[in-house]
Amino acid sequence: MIKIKTKEEIELMRESALIVSKTLGMLASEVKPGVTTLQLDQLAETFIRDHGAVPGFLGLYGFPNTLCMSPNTQVVHGFPTNEPLKEGDIISIDCGALKNEFYGDHAYTFEVGEVDAEIKKLLKVTKESLYVGIREFKIGNRVGDVGYAIQNYCESFGYGVVRELVGHGLGRKMHEDPEMPNYGKRGRGKKFQEGMVVAIEPMINMGTHKIKQLKDGWTILTADGKPSAHFEHDVALVNGKPELLSTFKYIYDALGIESDEEEEFRH
Repeated sequence: MIKIKTKEEIELMRESALIVSKTLGMLASEVKPGVTTLQLDQLAETFIRDHGAVPGFLGLYGFPNTLCMSPNTQVVHGFPTNEPLKEGDIISIDCGALKNEFYGDHAYTFEVGEVDAEIKKLLKVTKESLYVGIREFKIGNRVGDVGYAIQNYCESFGYGVVRELVGHGLGRKMHEDPEMPNYGKRGRGKKFQEGMVVAIEPMINMGTHKIKQLKDGWTILTADGKPSAHFEHDVALVNGKPELLSTFKYIYDALGIESDEEEEFRH
């Protein structure tokens, strides 16, 4: 069942989302060759707690860490480890925070040092597809419209769109209805309603859309060993249109990136 949020609840969710945004912004300047993902995980836990929230993933379904850290050929749900990041790696950092009984949950794929041009293109297209999908999250549309838009955009570049993992509704629980696949058919699925809040998160592979899972029961890898990218925003349906609750602004500030990509989703 879809849980509609009041304006007051959406503002509380914005607070939770912004804690995640600021955490990712803090991590942006720490992601470099030689640092371990476990070090980044510890920094994130301290930062989230210092900002009056609780790590959203820690203990959720038994997950043992604050961050899902998925480098290179890992799609999502990777564990932080003591292995140092290397020049040319990419790393998806997925983070959640719980404050005022509401969750924030979003993700960004970072470049570690200088990255191969083909991988840069994968990251660029995946992030663009996130906004292509968000534009379809509006009154009059359905779940399939968002999935279709993301799939159509990414497949036009020859990339694989992961099927088994999807975005989701967000609120007092990390995962609420509806599921938000990154593939689909126009006009299919649940109808969008004013006050819905969802996490839209394209998971896009350079090669096949097929994936495999490690024996740890969590880590998802591309089936062909090619890289994967992942970007995620929290979005509310306000006055019939998508409004971002999360932001990549803090990441861009840390990395010196100029961008106006979020402007159309600020009311």
